[in-house]
Amino acid sequence: MDKLVVRGNSSLTGPLTVGGSKNTALPLMAATLLAEGPSTITNVPDLRDVRTFSKVIRYGGPSVTFDPDAHTLSVDATTLQTPVAPYEMVKKMRASFYMLGALLGRCGQAKVSLPGGCAWGPRPVDLHIKGMKAFGADIELDEGYVHASTPPSGLEGGTFRLDPVSVGATINLLLAAVTAQGSSKIENAATEPDVVAFGRALQDMGAQIDGLGTRTLEIQGVDALNTGTFRNTPDRIELGTFILMAATASPPGTPVQIHKGTHEHLGPVFKERLSETGVDVSYGDDTVTVTRPDELRPVSIETAPFPGFATDLQAQWTVLLGTTDGTATVTDTIYDDRFKHVPELQRLGMEIDVTGNTATVHGGPSLKGAKVMSTDLRASVSLVMAGMLANGRTDVLRVYHLDRGYEDLEQKLHHAGITIHREEYDEFAEPDLERIE
Repeated sequence: MDKLVVRGNSSLTGPLTVGGSKNTALPLMAATLLAEGPSTITNVPDLRDVRTFSKVIRYGGPSVTFDPDAHTLSVDATTLQTPVAPYEMVKKMRASFYMLGALLGRCGQAKVSLPGGCAWGPRPVDLHIKGMKAFGADIELDEGYVHASTPPSGLEGGTFRLDPVSVGATINLLLAAVTAQGSSKIENAATEPDVVAFGRALQDMGAQIDGLGTRTLEIQGVDALNTGTFRNTPDRIELGTFILMAATASPPGTPVQIHKGTHEHLGPVFKERLSETGVDVSYGDDTVTVTRPDELRPVSIETAPFPGFATDLQAQWTVLLGTTDGTATVTDTIYDDRFKHVPELQRLGMEIDVTGNTATVHGGPSLKGAKVMSTDLRASVSLVMAGMLANGRTDVLRVYHLDRGYEDLEQKLHHAGITIHREEYDEFAEPDLERIE
């Protein structure tokens, strides 16, 4: 198993480059199954989740070719014959559940395992299933699998309201609805940039979708979609992560440049809260420049669906608050149990109290390196971020979580001035107690 070893007190000087979005690449991969023939996606990051989903797609018969150096992935769905996504593959990541909408839309039937994913919080797929039923699918649950089918002529279409709003369910319902026989409506749809970019790619394939970027999506089904070449959008969460790293680990007064991000995808709330901390940020067309002040001000945040503050950036914001001289809170309204990184940050010396879905961070104490363990994707990168600020050595264990969503993070940070490297370790090795003492 791999870990990242971070030596604190090195300065982040940049530059950093943002890669392609995981949260858009995976839906785009699913969308290629709706067209009979070869399609290509560019700007695809080399991530564990991308490789896992490639295996899920191949299981059904399509060929998948991924060039990690060129960041190009091609899918030829001509040979899609087996509308099944097995448990052994789907358990590794929740996004595999997009196979439900893609297989229903292409084959009229699907057998998809209930998903796995990060080890935190209830993330039910009941909205996906209820929405499919509202659009005319017949669905049964049996031994951990969703068995779904459409009438012989295809999905009839219908209206479904998402409550609460869900990115995953919005994407899955779009996958199913774009080839339905009739019209469909998704109310209270997600407006995240990942969803909008995905929807525009469907439109390029011939889908008829109105309302992208709004809470109401109206879809008129078409007989089939066309193949094509689609460019994946930059990863807004990686951009936000790099901005927060620069705001905390760069020398005060020294600008750090971050390239190839789309700053509009961060949303206005993130930018407003960041400005309130005193960080100087210049947003250009292709480059974001971050200048850290002498002192950061503590600013409380509350996560919300886009255009609100992204839940995937709250763990990193928690680390930022630990560098301030004051107290502020982080409230996650999206998930009730997304603070498993807090005990690990406490091991490094951060003072944090958690009550319900709110973490209160008391800034000021200096951090000291220690061994910490990743529990999910965004928690893992917050531990790396904290290790950059801690005195001494920090070992971030179980970074397979991080590898699901950040491509070559240690190399990017190393080239930007941080002392960091990857090591293999034995998770179950007996400790050297004499050395510990």
